[in-house]
Amino acid sequence: MKRILSCLFAIAVLAGSPARAVQPDEIMSDPAKELRARDLSRELRCMVCQNQSIDDSEAPLARDLRLLVRERIAAGDSDAQVIDFLVARYGEFVLLKPRLNPHTWLLWLLPPLALAGGGLALWTHGRRRSRSSSVAEAAATLTPDEEARLTALMSGDASREKSA
Repeated sequence: MKRILSCLFAIAVLAGSPARAVQPDEIMSDPAKELRARDLSRELRCMVCQNQSIDDSEAPLARDLRLLVRERIAAGDSDAQVIDFLVARYGEFVLLKPRLNPHTWLLWLLPPLALAGGGLALWTHGRRRSRSSSVAEAAATLTPDEEARLTALMSGDASREKSA
């Protein structure tokens, strides 16, 4: 029984590991170049799957991009040249992590600005709330005449109330 469970566990672990879409016919003969190609493929977005790298995607376009990356590496291009070629051809959208340049400033700066704006809004709300509570506390304090009148009303001495 233990052997069956351990075999099932091993199958589940192997089945749960992330599948790579790279086909055997795509793999380069030079291991160093293949490693470069895999690293670059993890940085490039599949245009079909959108939130998947071309290394993980099984879409035909992703396969074409993987082959293109390997062709450029085989031709002697550096990693930067391969990336620049693909960006020139497909635009900045092909990068999973866009570069910081004037076209992408909004993309990079919007999250911290939104966070700072939310913090400022919370701080302003807290200040307004503390001011309004201090005004309410000041309004809640009774003058001695009002306290005497309240005491008279609570004790049921209506005649004393009318005389005041």
